[in-house]
Amino acid sequence: MDALIRFVLDPALVPPAVDDLRAWWDVTAAQRGVWTDPFDRAFAGGACADRLGFAFAGGYAEALRALVPGLAPGSIASLCATEEAGVHPRAIRTRLTETGRGRYELTGRKKWATVASAASTLLVVASTGESGGQNRLRVVAVRADAPGLRLHPSSAAFVPEIPHAEVELDGVIATDADVLPGDGYDAYLKPFRTIEDLHINGAVVGYLLGVARRYGLPHDLQERLVLLAVTGRALALADPSGATTHVGLAGMLDLVQRVVAEIEPLWAAAADDEWSRWQRDRGLLRVAGSARAARRERAWSLLDGGTATIPGQ
Repeated sequence: MDALIRFVLDPALVPPAVDDLRAWWDVTAAQRGVWTDPFDRAFAGGACADRLGFAFAGGYAEALRALVPGLAPGSIASLCATEEAGVHPRAIRTRLTETGRGRYELTGRKKWATVASAASTLLVVASTGESGGQNRLRVVAVRADAPGLRLHPSSAAFVPEIPHAEVELDGVIATDADVLPGDGYDAYLKPFRTIEDLHINGAVVGYLLGVARRYGLPHDLQERLVLLAVTGRALALADPSGATTHVGLAGMLDLVQRVVAEIEPLWAAAADDEWSRWQRDRGLLRVAGSARAARRERAWSLLDGGTATIPGQ
């Protein structure tokens, strides 16, 4: 971790002046690629960004690499889960149908897929039907150029650098090799909520530390950001279903908000384009706040009752 923190604190580290996610991803590939751990790449990527949107997207990409280590090195992937009725397992209507001899067909529509239009691989959550009263899910890796796959791009109005898309799947062919092992909910959707929070906030901490360095903000503030990075890395190595992991993550997220409150009055004095983008995009940090609060409450309830893991998170 020493080399990573020295890299982020290096005064010579200057983010590239680009406005497109794909361009930022390619230009910073060498700097991020030095680090082998997904959290380290997320943290380093945040420091290589001059806006929250790039840091967020980089953290999201590394969270998926932590979830699915077999993704191609350096690629961008998108988890395609949300449908018209939401992301709960019961809401998934996209179907994965076995057609014989290790081949499958994917049909359905995803309403909102983060960075899908910049991704080379889409991780599609699909139903194989009901069993025991439950909708059984699998995750399928689909190439972005697969026949029968169509993207309908859209962007969040307040973060134009993060592309989103609706995903239409019309008889997309998959093989046994494309279907990821394990249950789609227990092995992927459920743990990703925690893994995503850790890696995105690691990237945000890297971004804020870069801001603090570029604008000469106080050393004691930078020290707290370094502490948050070390904390996040330790949590990223822990069991994402553990109640203690969620308690630690809740504390980390609370401290990130406190550091943001410290940084903003100092940063505002710069009043440049980067500050303007931050004001536009900082709402990203409040996304899924109610889900995080519920997760924290469940974790403490289980710990107070003497249980260390969260079934059905």
